Amino acid sequence: MAEREWREASDMRVSTLGIGSVLLCAAILRFWALGYGIPFAVGIDEPETMDRVVRMMRTGDFNPHFFDYPSLFIYVQLLVACARFLLGAMSGAWQSLGEVGAADFYLWGRAVTAILGTLTVLLVYQIGMRWGTRHAVLAAALLALMPHHVRESHYVLTDVPVTFLTTLTLLLALRAHERGSLGAFAAAGASAGLATATKYPGIVALLFPIMAAYMTRGGDRPRLKHALVAVGMFLAAFLLAAPYTVLDLPSFLNGFGHLAGSVPLGQTSHGPGWLLYLKHLKDGIGWPGLVLMFGGLGLFLVRVVTGPGQTRFALVLAFTGVYFALIATRQLVYARYMLPVVPLVCLLIAVAVVSGVSLLRRFDIPRWARTGLIAALTVAAMLPPAVGAVKFDRMAGRKWTYAIAYEWISANLPAGSRIFVDGHALRLPERFHVEYSRRLIDRSYEDLVKSGFDYYVATSQSYGAAFEKPQEYPEDYARYRELFDQGTPLLTIDASADHPGPQLRIFQVRR
Repeated sequence: MAEREWREASDMRVSTLGIGSVLLCAAILRFWALGYGIPFAVGIDEPETMDRVVRMMRTGDFNPHFFDYPSLFIYVQLLVACARFLLGAMSGAWQSLGEVGAADFYLWGRAVTAILGTLTVLLVYQIGMRWGTRHAVLAAALLALMPHHVRESHYVLTDVPVTFLTTLTLLLALRAHERGSLGAFAAAGASAGLATATKYPGIVALLFPIMAAYMTRGGDRPRLKHALVAVGMFLAAFLLAAPYTVLDLPSFLNGFGHLAGSVPLGQTSHGPGWLLYLKHLKDGIGWPGLVLMFGGLGLFLVRVVTGPGQTRFALVLAFTGVYFALIATRQLVYARYMLPVVPLVCLLIAVAVVSGVSLLRRFDIPRWARTGLIAALTVAAMLPPAVGAVKFDRMAGRKWTYAIAYEWISANLPAGSRIFVDGHALRLPERFHVEYSRRLIDRSYEDLVKSGFDYYVATSQSYGAAFEKPQEYPEDYARYRELFDQGTPLLTIDASADHPGPQLRIFQVRR
């Protein structure tokens, strides 16, 4: 008995040391170069949140007037920005709201995302403990290193927060299944409601408490009661966190309808969505990780059928399948859209490595061979994401072409100039009158002249494909060529090893 207790205490110390090291690594990767791109090249959708936060601070109108995604994360960022403003005022940085802009709050806003990203690693560890200590530490370590999660933890976007909340919902649903109490199911339902109030696809997390209720042993009435409590708390939490869904119902319905129409169902021009998302996953975890992921899926399917522990296996499979199917049917594909399934992918890989190799006990294979195989598979699974994560952070810490363009424009162009900017990545100071467009060729040169623009900025993120393959994009190439030939070129900024980013071209409109 004493020896058993000693082993349990030893395992606990090893587990604590392991998850502590993993969390430290996760935090370093997510806070490394956190301020890159501020204020000149923030993430393409970051202003959607921060500009509305500043407007709320100045007007006191808490209606976001924006329903491409719900309002919970906007309100979280509003609280953070108010705290930042008050501390800045006490330190003498500013005296009124008129002296601040969105750029003053991005770093604090990103810190919130980085914290949530790090905490998600801890949640994965707690979920993984249902399988075992080694499973938990390996799954958490994989998420800590996952390039997609590391990258998105650097932005004021909803993808990392909704991933945190869907992962939290899984953990709470597992606890509810284990405890069988109404309060536990209510907490899981509320967490799913908050996930949906962060980003609409978070509604898939409602599967967790409903399935957990159905798979909890007991009479039909307790199962139904648990499920109804979870759904009720889901609705209450969602409406509390996104109240203008009801208070401004016409705007919500119009906004949601426009969003659904702008991201139609169907295959993308580059192939089926499911295949593109698998390619994104492969880019993050490498071929070894992808093979192990499918191995984990196979093990989970077997355990759902044969048991024991069917509930935890079923919850992971159901959410992964439904969520992946939901995003894969849309024509708009971005790697960050699949982020909520990434923690579960890490769990699948961990189970494939540890439990999969443990199955070899049925054969006459030495223990040292099994241990060596686990170690080799662990390295194979962790090395590609680790390289990708560090590569991103190192690049983020360099001076990007956007920074060079921002500094040159700020130093050389007169205040009050009207500037037309290609894309939304380069953000210019408020002393300029700036119009941002998805593509420079959305306006002709004659339109720029008639509209009174003084300068325009082009980025290879938009014109690169047309110039690399003019035979495939003849119309775009001709329109870009016209804009480049008719304006007066002032500066071309090329990317290099020290200055990553797209090529940027700055032109003056001829009068």
